[in-house]
Amino acid sequence: MYLKRKFDQWLQKWHANPDRKPLLVKGARQVGKTESIRHFAETAYDNVIEVNFVFQPEFKQITSEGYKAESVVKRMSALDPTLRFVPKKTLIFFDEIQEFPDIATSFKSFKMDGRYDIVSSGSMLGIHYKQIASLPVGYKTDYDLSSLDFEEFLWACGYDEEFVEEIFSHIVERSPFDEMTLDIMERRFLDYCALGGMPEILRNYFERGTFEGSSSLQRELFLAYRDDVRKYAGGVDQTRILNVLDHVAQQLAKENKKFQISKVAKDARFRDYRGCVDWLKDAGVVNICHAMSFPELPIGGNQSEDKFKIYLADSGLLLGQLDDESQRDFRANRNLGTYKGGLFENIVGEALAKSGAPLVYYKREDSTLEMDFLLRDAEHLVPVEVKAGSARAKSIRTMIESDHYPDICWGIKLARGNVGFDNGILTLPHWSAFLLKRMLSERQIEI
Repeated sequence: MYLKRKFDQWLQKWHANPDRKPLLVKGARQVGKTESIRHFAETAYDNVIEVNFVFQPEFKQITSEGYKAESVVKRMSALDPTLRFVPKKTLIFFDEIQEFPDIATSFKSFKMDGRYDIVSSGSMLGIHYKQIASLPVGYKTDYDLSSLDFEEFLWACGYDEEFVEEIFSHIVERSPFDEMTLDIMERRFLDYCALGGMPEILRNYFERGTFEGSSSLQRELFLAYRDDVRKYAGGVDQTRILNVLDHVAQQLAKENKKFQISKVAKDARFRDYRGCVDWLKDAGVVNICHAMSFPELPIGGNQSEDKFKIYLADSGLLLGQLDDESQRDFRANRNLGTYKGGLFENIVGEALAKSGAPLVYYKREDSTLEMDFLLRDAEHLVPVEVKAGSARAKSIRTMIESDHYPDICWGIKLARGNVGFDNGILTLPHWSAFLLKRMLSERQIEI
């Protein structure tokens, strides 16, 4: 079963560009990079050559005579004489290039040569750039692939793009959904929350028609991430990185979800762990939500470097790390307040990150005022408050009414319920988080 991805359409556009550059696809383990590229290559090319540097380590010799395309092709042919290199009809796919990142140095020559298209992919690539002898800036195209978002999950459930457009129109027009649609979307969303977006887990779910095995697969994938840390991180950082990763779920369980380095290990200090947090982010394993010193535009203007929240990049993996009681509470009772709302906040942060929105939050030090996320439209800073149930959005109301926050005049509350608008607060079902950035970018909201 192939799971349709937004990446599929992007690949078609890349292929249609006559001036296309070698493509480097980055992403965490098991997000579907290889599968999507193969699916695209089957229909787009007459001839495909795939090299996997994990299973075919002998191909690490192909740059031994230099990085020119002609030399690389010659060495590949020497290693496997059955390979066919048909000019203008061949895709060379270098997979698992984290095992041999130096191959990227040849991309400039392949672009200038022009006879063969190049697609490469691998995990942990963000941390391997420094190993590349001569990064081909200007001669490659990068793409970051994450696990499936909620819209892609809906496609897998059989809903088409027209259905998503109808949902979007309800949101921008502030038109409540009928009860049947609301119930269907709520149930689909809760299924997605329980599974996450990893293709292997979703395929197991759709093929079985049940959640059987999903929890064990989530745990296995998380352990595989830990193994990657041991494999690719060196020195003492290895232990520190694992300490951070293992504490994400624990710290999201607190009322104050700011990640506290001091809780990770005895005598832990921020300056010793800052690189570890960045390592996990670059590897695509976590999303970082930075605190704003003050809520004002531009969003990136006053972010605090040492105050942040950490979310796992796929919420299904987070669910797999919760204690058994919390897992049962969510799977059986669909309780989004499980782990004091940390799971749900992770889910919303994941949706925003996958849509390309920056992750920032605000916590006023001298009061209880806190805003889960802050986005922007064309003119305003837009606070987003996440409620697992349907509680009142007190912090948004305070920020709208106070003269202390001139860039804020309206806000969004994500809650369990229907679409509504009252006194500057747009209430939306929490499953609509994947559409927020698009709404703020494409439509001018009338206050």
